[in-house]
Amino acid sequence: MKRKTKDNLSNFKEQLRRVKAFVFDVDGVLSVQTMLLDTEGNLIRTSNIRDGFAIQRAVNKNYPVGIITGAEIPAVMKRYQGLGITDIYLGSTNKKSDIIRFLKKYRIEASDVLYMGDDLPDLEVMKMVGFPTCPDDAVVEVKQISKYISNFTGGNGCVRDVIEQVLRLHKKWVESLSATGRNL
Repeated sequence: MKRKTKDNLSNFKEQLRRVKAFVFDVDGVLSVQTMLLDTEGNLIRTSNIRDGFAIQRAVNKNYPVGIITGAEIPAVMKRYQGLGITDIYLGSTNKKSDIIRFLKKYRIEASDVLYMGDDLPDLEVMKMVGFPTCPDDAVVEVKQISKYISNFTGGNGCVRDVIEQVLRLHKKWVESLSATGRNL
């Protein structure tokens, strides 16, 4: 199943109802694929404020949220810890083993996890989980195995898109918005 259509909308929503946890890649998902360099040659990543709001909302609603990335950037850790994520796997050389640790920690089945990736290093994990998703600008191989392709590109709202859909189905999106934090 790819983009939502009238014919597959009910099956899509039924599959989304199973989601109990979220795991995301960083580069190309939570940040745009184009990287800026500072004057010292360090990569600068951008992040979307609305993605941040949705992540924080999911955390506040007790959904396990994880980050698995090959990047080893302290700013990534700081950004997502600030949103309440405690499961951040930086410098991952084996995303499969990291997702297995995540699953064991929360005692959840891979079939109950939504994972969003955008490139070849994400394929193995995406084949394991119940709901593999990707941004609109993911590589062809990732799009082929995704059950949902967001209309948004990486770093531009694709994470909010999937989190909001799940939380709306679980009736946890709109009620008591005053419980959100300030670190968006």
